[in-house]
Amino acid sequence: MTTDKTGLEEGLELSPTFDAAGLVTAVATDAATGELLMVAHMNDEALAKTIASGEAHYYSRSRRKLWRKGEESGHTQRVVEIRVDCDQDAVWLRVEQTGPGACHTGRRSCFYRAVPLGQSGEVRLEFRDADRAFDPKAAYSK
Repeated sequence: MTTDKTGLEEGLELSPTFDAAGLVTAVATDAATGELLMVAHMNDEALAKTIASGEAHYYSRSRRKLWRKGEESGHTQRVVEIRVDCDQDAVWLRVEQTGPGACHTGRRSCFYRAVPLGQSGEVRLEFRDADRAFDPKAAYSK
């Protein structure tokens, strides 16, 4: 495992820099459109399973368990490409999203609210591209 800066930034060895909780941030985008779908976390097992299977696996901090995207909803993510950032503390998954959405709220993307710029004081979020693509109660009732 490479730990020196030059090895991490310029080497060819996969050496993810996991945080104190043993996690690395994972960003998933639509491989065809580039749309940002979700941000999650991976532990070493989730990353290894994703690489081996070509299906996105993540680690849930709230449930404290490994999960495969779509295991309940059927809305899976087939991984087309995985990239790591310069110091290997973030992972980018380019995926083919199966099903109408990636977000557990029923939307295509988890990023359906915007922070308006140029405001001070209390800032209120604005909905953007927030229509539900599926019924989350039906998808996650299994």
